[in-house]
Amino acid sequence: MNTSGNFNLLSFSGKMKILHMSWIAFFITFFVWFNHAPLLGAIAESLGLTKPQVKTLLILNVALTIPARIIIGMLTDKYGPRITYAALLFLASIPCFMFALSTDFVQAAVSRFMLGFIGAGFVIGIRMVSEWFPANELGTAEGIYGGWGNFGSAAGAMLLPTIALLFGGEDGWRYAIGITGAMSLVFSFIWYKNVSDTPKGSTYFRPKRIGGMEVTSKNDFFFMLFMKLPMYGALSLLTWKLSPAGVSILSDLAATIIYIVLAAIFVYDCYGAYQVNKEIFKKPVAEIEQYKFKQVAVLNVLYFATFGSELAVVSMLPLFFAETFSLDPVYAGLVASAYAFMNLMSRPGGGYISDRFGRKKTLLILTAGLAVGYAVMSLIDSSWPLILAVVAAMACSFFVQAGEGAVFAVVPLIKRRLTGQIAGMTGAYGNVGAVFYLTVLSMVDYSVFFSVIAGTAVLGFVTLLFLEEPKGHMAEVNEDGTVELIKVT
Repeated sequence: MNTSGNFNLLSFSGKMKILHMSWIAFFITFFVWFNHAPLLGAIAESLGLTKPQVKTLLILNVALTIPARIIIGMLTDKYGPRITYAALLFLASIPCFMFALSTDFVQAAVSRFMLGFIGAGFVIGIRMVSEWFPANELGTAEGIYGGWGNFGSAAGAMLLPTIALLFGGEDGWRYAIGITGAMSLVFSFIWYKNVSDTPKGSTYFRPKRIGGMEVTSKNDFFFMLFMKLPMYGALSLLTWKLSPAGVSILSDLAATIIYIVLAAIFVYDCYGAYQVNKEIFKKPVAEIEQYKFKQVAVLNVLYFATFGSELAVVSMLPLFFAETFSLDPVYAGLVASAYAFMNLMSRPGGGYISDRFGRKKTLLILTAGLAVGYAVMSLIDSSWPLILAVVAAMACSFFVQAGEGAVFAVVPLIKRRLTGQIAGMTGAYGNVGAVFYLTVLSMVDYSVFFSVIAGTAVLGFVTLLFLEEPKGHMAEVNEDGTVELIKVT
């Protein structure tokens, strides 16, 4: 792999150009995905939305991202990141424009639901960056990609209300959201023109079959099916929240139909996985091609606790500060943004530490810090000085986001040709975590909510003991049958 040269962030050529193009693409996806959040007041007023309808838009925004990350992961491995990211950015601009032109709740809800697909863009860049950077720089590069791209949601929160005000009038929010759609559309062409899937002379390894993740043993096959269940569970939980038992947006009949459809899709998904992997039931996989699915499962659990808690906490932190310390909502939002701001440095920091000191050791330390951080946040009440509460939130945020960086420092080192699918499944688990934590929040007080996250972080620490440190090389077979060894340490 010709990826030599210094790691110079000021460079815009070779592998560094790919890194910059990738994080900008990811930044735009998050800018679009969360473009409604800072404008909800104006949107609700303009469309005459009730509070339950506003909450429904928030739920719909993340619903489709769970299956989308799996599907986009497969497409990335099959067709390459160049075409897949260009297509996603191009197509996602359509529901973005639809949302900007919505005149009632139904139109807004349908377009918001469809926009959940853009949240899967993250997966594509993980594979792209892994093709261009050697193992000793991969954690840092993936951390910069994830951290700087993730900042798109915070940038939207700061910029979009101002853009809406500049246009003025009750349609200001429509122009602001329309501009994010135009950014996505334009950048799809810039991306396609300026990147390639691999450095010159390198092979882009594709899965042998598409339709499900390849595994390399019978036990791993059944383990993989078991690990699919929480993703369907999260979609069922979302349905339940929209049913009469929750916010009553869906009728009992509609909810029952969705449950049946989800069960049918799960059966079909298992069948697809069997079709991809049926050879392993006839003859063992050559040792050189084997990988352990438990590596993927451990990363899934850790991303559930890290990114899952980040998505949930970012959603509730402004309200938490406003209610606990009797703050003005605008000031509370500013204070809470300190948590998201940490992404710029924490996630690259987690990847860098992982490159320098080892993948497993870094994850163990960060996961322990994460558990302690949320345990401390569960103790925050109105008797605390505000500054101390903000410092506690920022310290906790460091461990959360550095942990995310460290998780994705391992993902590309498991099986190169499946990197998109592994990243897709791990990324989907982050959304599953968010659905789980936000559902818990709707039933308990803030203290219990933070304690539950701390408890799942302890569970993550225990599962982490089963992770094997990537070392040596992973093998991929070229189309001509020759074996290529890819260094992972």
